[in-house]
Amino acid sequence: MTTSFHWDDIRIFLAVARAGTLSAAAETMNIGIATISRRLERLERSLSVPLFSRHQSGYRLTDDGEALLERAEALEYAGMALAEHAKLQENVAGMVRLATSDNLASHVVMPSLADLLGRYPGLRLEVLSGVQSVNLHRRDADLAIRMVKPEAGHLTLKRLGTVGFGVYAADSYLTGAANTPPDETHYISWGDSHQHLPAAQWVTRKLRGKPCRVAANTLTSQVSAVSAGLGFGVLPHFMARQHNLRCVDPDIGVDQVLWLVMHSDLAGSRRVRVVADHLIALFDEVKHQLLLP
Repeated sequence: MTTSFHWDDIRIFLAVARAGTLSAAAETMNIGIATISRRLERLERSLSVPLFSRHQSGYRLTDDGEALLERAEALEYAGMALAEHAKLQENVAGMVRLATSDNLASHVVMPSLADLLGRYPGLRLEVLSGVQSVNLHRRDADLAIRMVKPEAGHLTLKRLGTVGFGVYAADSYLTGAANTPPDETHYISWGDSHQHLPAAQWVTRKLRGKPCRVAANTLTSQVSAVSAGLGFGVLPHFMARQHNLRCVDPDIGVDQVLWLVMHSDLAGSRRVRVVADHLIALFDEVKHQLLLP
């Protein structure tokens, strides 16, 4: 019965094979001769073959040792490649693709990147913004910030916080709306292709079958429409606040949870991990600004 195999003993085998003596191998590896001898014997026991024949002039490879030499060197090269890869990971270099909505990219993520890129000058970022979700399994992106929790797939999830929504209007619209019958109240909403969104569904219920006055497929456009006095809009608090819009209802039950999502195979990647950690810290810092009016 063989004993447990110790991968590091391969280094001892190669050192003795190259040096020819225990003393020379011990000097090369900067460890004691007794340790070299003990670990070499342990390797031979675990493999159940003699690797060297002992002579007065030193150690010579047996036929079994010669047969294993090439494979031992392959293990050594693999270890060196692994160490080199780890060094590159430690240096945090290369491209990371982040998918998120345009409003989060513009108002939250982009303003925070100077500090991250200053700490990791070899890091490069591509921010993919839009309402449509990218496919992480196809590696369209390395990370994504989503408002819908994925229910399937080989993914790693982290809850970032909650985006609060309310009903907002410009002062110019509110001045006229004070004397406007409820049936003539105007709303800004999403187009037909985005009726699955909670904000769009809320406006649809509010209108009770009537068409909205203006539809737009981005929150930026909706904020512009509300700012221009075209009607009420269901907007994220943090965006409406930046445009000095008036909140007429701060809690309508359409707040959305933010999820940081990455493919699980990338969870150990150093470059992806530093970006993920940056986003987690960032959203923790701004969580109250996102949630509250």
